[in-house]
Amino acid sequence: MASPIPQTQSTLEQRETYSLIGANKVNGTNIYNPKGDHLGEVDEVMIDKLSGKVAYAVATFGGFLGLGQSRYALPWSVLSYDTGKSGYVVNLDADTLKKAPRYENEAELSDREWGTRLHDYYGIPPYWL
Repeated sequence: MASPIPQTQSTLEQRETYSLIGANKVNGTNIYNPKGDHLGEVDEVMIDKLSGKVAYAVATFGGFLGLGQSRYALPWSVLSYDTGKSGYVVNLDADTLKKAPRYENEAELSDREWGTRLHDYYGIPPYWL
């Protein structure tokens, strides 16, 4: 049995330089538009338990100090990681995000009808296809 990797600052930084990252490290990552404007941040990552695919990034936008924030589920495929920004970029503007289907509760995330509407809004196929 292999011994666990020590969790020093150095090993944590190395973990972030590879193409894989722990879901707990994605939470709190900033989201930008292509112009570099800060739009929000990843609140949590939703993974399909059966397929293992990352389905959504639940993101928070707007508000101040956690008050008045809106939560949206972004299909994972609309996010691109930008190493220069140390964050994700979405090819969307704030107005498009404001009009997107809102995330109210986890039950919606498992509802295929809601998921189909969400993916249709972003013009991409659902993750389960």
